[in-house]
Amino acid sequence: MSQSLRIVHCFRSPVGGIFRHVRDLADAQAAAGHKVGIVCDSSTGGEYEARLFRAMESKLELGVRRTPMQRHVGLGDIAAAWRTFRLIKELQPDILHGHSAKGGVYSRVFGSLLRVSRSRVARLYSPHGGSLHYNPSTMTGRATFMLEGMLERVSDHILFVSEYEQDTYRRKVGEPKVGHRVVYNGVTPAEFEPVLPAADASDFLYIGMMRDLKGPDIFIDALGLAEKALGRPLTATMVGSGDDRDRYVAMVAERGMSERVTFLDPMPARQAFALARTVVVPSRAEALPYIVLEALAAGRPMIASAVGGIPEIFADAPTALVTPQPDAIAGKMVLAASDPAAWAAAMPRPADIAARFSVSRMAQEIETVYRSVIL
Repeated sequence: MSQSLRIVHCFRSPVGGIFRHVRDLADAQAAAGHKVGIVCDSSTGGEYEARLFRAMESKLELGVRRTPMQRHVGLGDIAAAWRTFRLIKELQPDILHGHSAKGGVYSRVFGSLLRVSRSRVARLYSPHGGSLHYNPSTMTGRATFMLEGMLERVSDHILFVSEYEQDTYRRKVGEPKVGHRVVYNGVTPAEFEPVLPAADASDFLYIGMMRDLKGPDIFIDALGLAEKALGRPLTATMVGSGDDRDRYVAMVAERGMSERVTFLDPMPARQAFALARTVVVPSRAEALPYIVLEALAAGRPMIASAVGGIPEIFADAPTALVTPQPDAIAGKMVLAASDPAAWAAAMPRPADIAARFSVSRMAQEIETVYRSVIL
């Protein structure tokens, strides 16, 4: 049996796809006999995320440590950073794996500080989109990508979740000068059990974070345009939380659609899939979103933005792909609502998703990387 590793995953916000990725990876690593811990923000996430933490804590020998973390790196972040560093130092990791922008900064800076005190920790970074979403023509973007280039010097490996993410890094930061690899996100065998829509299901479902980057506003606008094109009302369910949720509720009310659009708090994806006939992912930017993999594994028809790594998922069945614009998505909504059977038949087969995107494959490939960089 291979030597057990002490693995700490560090990230800021325990919501959405990043949290899902860390949970799956931590579960698989703990099952493989490793000592695993999580360090993340305590000020984001609600009761749903708290339940997920409670369900996994008993599996993690190094536990779950939560402390307030600011979203952006800056002078006001010093106290939070010091608290986080002390938590990580106490856990004595062999592997410090940072996820997204803040986790990436912490894993590499704190890992380097631990090395000064003779720790042999390996420093890994998974962008998950994160800072790569910035525009390189803006001052913020230029500063961000300069920082990424500097942090690369104290990185042992960079793990990308899609070819698109890797190409974006090359274009905005430069060719990586350290080891790097694409490891696709994966879904579990249980997620390939089909989910059927409920008898009172809505026409369309949005599930995800309530922020403009993920396109809830596009979804609402597209729904209105599709209604006009079809000449009849459509229904929708919107599941998720976020700082902009109240604005989307107001947007729906202003358009006189409140009776047809239902807002619900976060819930398990498979529970949400039963609430509508077609899942819509209208994101303006993505890395490799779990929600797309989960929906296709469950046999749910989809409409998805052709951004980030999403086209890599739909490589052999691109019918569902669309530009993240209200009129374009409305056109796909019209097709899906007019002939649901034909639309469902155009989706990738769950068996094809299983062959390329599995949790076991993801965990094995990441462990191979860990062992290649351990000191």
